[in-house]
Amino acid sequence: MWLVAQLPLRVQWWLGSGLGRLAWRLGSSRRRITEANIHLCFPQLTEQRQRELVKQSFIANGIGLLEIGVCWFCDTNKLKAITTLHGLENFERALEGGKGVLLVGGHYSTLEMGGSLATHFIESSVMQRDHNNPLVNAIMTRSRERRYGMVHGARDLRGLFRSLKKNHAVWYATDQDYGRKDIVFAPFFGIPTGTITATSRIAERSGCKVVPFSHFRRSGKPGYDIYFHPALENFPSGDDLVDATAINQTIEQEIKRAPDQYLWMHRRFKTRPDPDDPGFYGRKR
Repeated sequence: MWLVAQLPLRVQWWLGSGLGRLAWRLGSSRRRITEANIHLCFPQLTEQRQRELVKQSFIANGIGLLEIGVCWFCDTNKLKAITTLHGLENFERALEGGKGVLLVGGHYSTLEMGGSLATHFIESSVMQRDHNNPLVNAIMTRSRERRYGMVHGARDLRGLFRSLKKNHAVWYATDQDYGRKDIVFAPFFGIPTGTITATSRIAERSGCKVVPFSHFRRSGKPGYDIYFHPALENFPSGDDLVDATAINQTIEQEIKRAPDQYLWMHRRFKTRPDPDDPGFYGRKR
């Protein structure tokens, strides 16, 4: 991965595309999950278009995998010139509140690259879940500590609130299925989806602003677009379902910018409202 990270970005994208195509052919399990998710979220597309989107998603995530190496082993400042920020004034306005900003994002294929590039324009910390592989986790954490102000573990709520109290920005993604604990079933592409309520708790306790944050790879000529959206209004509302719905809607809207650049191979709809529901992936959830 270090060696590939030294190559020109266009070459990396070409190699990542090939890696994604290979994964699409060989990764039958993840391909079935991706097919199920895209069928659920884009029923209006023809079967042919859905199949194309599945393949494009693998390609986008193959590129994203190689981009991780760039973020971990290189200085992404060299990519600042081909990065465009949209809505930076929304972030700056939210920061004027003086109680910190929670940058709420999703698992786009540019997850590592988007966050890394953003740090060249703004100061922020990041929340992360530890990797199961200790060596990979050490490399990941060390690289993020170099780029972000602080790296907060998933359970490091004290550190998170300390950062917000200093009027810092903290970035984290909310769109994964973590089981039944502390969730509500909020619509996501029209499907009741287990969504964590932690965002509401954090905003309620800290008084921080919640700013939707997204990032995408450009098609064709190498480059990136980063979006800061207006802070969510009346958040938290006092109703976890209303809050979770607002967050899911912002992520859904952003996914539609580039549907292939989302992590569709994750079982986002694994946990169902009815525990006896067999679910969408072939097993009881």
